[in-house]
Amino acid sequence: MYARLTLLEIDTMRIDIDSALNLFKEQVAPELRGQPGYLGVIAMTTPAGAAALVSFWESAEAAEAGGLTGFYADILERYTTIFRAPPGRESYEVALAELPQNAAT
Repeated sequence: MYARLTLLEIDTMRIDIDSALNLFKEQVAPELRGQPGYLGVIAMTTPAGAAALVSFWESAEAAEAGGLTGFYADILERYTTIFRAPPGRESYEVALAELPQNAAT
């Protein structure tokens, strides 16, 4: 399993964290589910607007495919006005995954 980490900052003067998270859940997450090799995502936020998304993928190729197909660039372009700066992104091989049984959904 592979993970892609995206670090971003929401411009809280334009949109509050809850509204940004709802946009992600309602518009971006369904598109992610349609990507080949997608396994799931964890979204983490702070009240100040910092956020981290960890998406999980079956393979390194699947984790990087969104960048090659234009999916990632399209998402960034659609939501560019809610970011303080362009998000950063890296990919990792998952060495250990231990999530709590009652993890938020």
